Amino acid sequence: MDFSPTAEQRQIREMVAEFVDEEVVPRAAEIDESDEFPWDLVDQMAELGLMGMPIPEAYGGAGLDYHSYAMALEEISRGSGGLGTIVAAHISLACNMVYEFGDEAQKETYLTPMAEGEDVGAFALSEPGAGSDVPAMTTTAEPDGDGYVVDGGKLWISNGSVADTVVLFAKTDPEAGNKGISSFVVRPEEDDGFVVEGTEHKLGDKGCPTAELRFDEMYLPEERRLGDEGRGFVHALKTLNGGRITIAARGVGIAQAALDEALRYAQDREQFDQPISDFQAIQHKLADMDTKTQAARLLMHQAADLKMRGENFVKEAAQAKLYASEVSREVANEGIQIHGGYGYTKDFPVERFYRDAKLNEIYEGTSEVLRNTIADELLD
Repeated sequence: MDFSPTAEQRQIREMVAEFVDEEVVPRAAEIDESDEFPWDLVDQMAELGLMGMPIPEAYGGAGLDYHSYAMALEEISRGSGGLGTIVAAHISLACNMVYEFGDEAQKETYLTPMAEGEDVGAFALSEPGAGSDVPAMTTTAEPDGDGYVVDGGKLWISNGSVADTVVLFAKTDPEAGNKGISSFVVRPEEDDGFVVEGTEHKLGDKGCPTAELRFDEMYLPEERRLGDEGRGFVHALKTLNGGRITIAARGVGIAQAALDEALRYAQDREQFDQPISDFQAIQHKLADMDTKTQAARLLMHQAADLKMRGENFVKEAAQAKLYASEVSREVANEGIQIHGGYGYTKDFPVERFYRDAKLNEIYEGTSEVLRNTIADELLD
C-alpha cells in the first residue's frame, strides 16, 4: 500500500498551500475575531476550483481523487479551522448528497452551481432533540398534492444562514422510524417558510456560521425530493461516512498548524541562555506531536484509498476521524504548553488551534458514536 503522492497530487497540494499561506493565514486571526463569513476567500477558492474538488467536471467540479481532496482540505484547515468546515460542509455533505442521490435534472440545477462555487451548500440533519439519535427528529414533510409541506426546525447547521442550497432531512412517514425519513433540496431564497432563527456563539470554528433553522409550512415540490421516499436515513449515513474523511483532514491540518507554530516558537524562545528546543522535555513533546500527526494523516489516506477503490470504508473512516480529532486537540494542547503563558493569549495562534480542534470530536459523529461504529464493524 503506497500513499506517496503523485506529481499531480503534489502540485495540487502546493497550489493550495500557497493560497493558504498568502491569503488565509494572514486573515485567520481577523476571521476568528469577527466571526464573519469570509465571502472573498470563498470566491477565491471557487476561482481555483476548490469548491467542487471531488465532483466530476461534468457537474462543474474539478474531478479530483479523494487523496487530493483530503490533502487540499488539510491545507485549508491548517490556515483556518472555520474555513475548513465551510468547505467540508459544502462539498462532503451538500454537494455529495446531490451528486450521489439526485437525478440528472437535480444535478444540473443544484449541484453544478455549488461545485462551481456560485452557490454555497448546507446539510440540515441535526435537531435540538436529534443529534446522534437521527430517527428522533421531529421535522415533518407532509405529502400535499404534487409536493410536501415541511414543518419543524434544525440546529447546528454549518453554513445554514448563508447557504443558497440546503439539503434537508424530514419525516415523510413519522410512524416508520428511520425508514420514514426522506431527503430534499431547499432553496432558502425561493421557499417561503424558510427562517433563520439565528447563529451560535461558539468556542471556535469562527467564520463558519452554525445556524438554527425553522420551517413554517414550507412547500417543496415533489421534484425537490432526492431519491425515493424513506431513503433519507441511508442517504445521511452514507454521506456522513465519506464526510468523516474530510473531518479527519481538518484535524490533521489543525494539528500540523499547531506543530509548525510550536517548532518555530521552541527554536526562537530562549530560557537559561539557550533555545527551549534544546531541552529534552520539549524535544519529546515535539516528537510525540509529529508522530501523532503523521499517524492521523496515514489513517485519513487509508480511508480515502478504500473509498476510491469502492470498498467498504466505514470502520476506516470512523477510525481516521476519531483519531485525527483527538490528536488535533492533543497536539494543540501541547502547542499551548510549549508556548507557556504566551500560549494562553491571543498574541499567538495556538489558542485558536485548540478551540478549533475541539469541534472535531463532536460534529459528524461524536467520538463516542465513532467508537460504537468501530466496535460494530469489528464484531459484525
